[in-house]
Amino acid sequence: MRHLFSVLTVALLAGLAAGAGGARAADLVYGVDVTDPGACADERVLARIARNFSYQVRHVPHLPDVEIVAYSGLGQKRYLPQDSRHPVERRYCHGHVSLSDGQRRPFWYLIERPLGFAGIGANVEACVLGFDRWLVYGGNCRVLR
Repeated sequence: MRHLFSVLTVALLAGLAAGAGGARAADLVYGVDVTDPGACADERVLARIARNFSYQVRHVPHLPDVEIVAYSGLGQKRYLPQDSRHPVERRYCHGHVSLSDGQRRPFWYLIERPLGFAGIGANVEACVLGFDRWLVYGGNCRVLR
């Protein structure tokens, strides 16, 4: 439920920003060095993804009982900095996870700052391909791509 709320919040904020004078292409995406994962490789972010994934496979019916054992190919696809019109910094990241059953799957994740508890810290949303049974992130993790 928390993930759905976060996705709806992001959609609402995006709609409000678009309606407030319209967004210009130069405002939307800033160039990033895709060879440097930067904040996308932060151990705290990856640990939170592993914890959330573990909770998900235990509580969503008919998902295999697996855990994330390793990450690879981490990178940042898009960066939206915090400024006067956009109060939340967003980093769209991607990579692959190795699961405890030996499978390797692509995944996408979003790091939002400052959106942690009481506006302190970060919010992290992640989607492993094939594990979003309720389509919280759209088909094939589309929302986070």
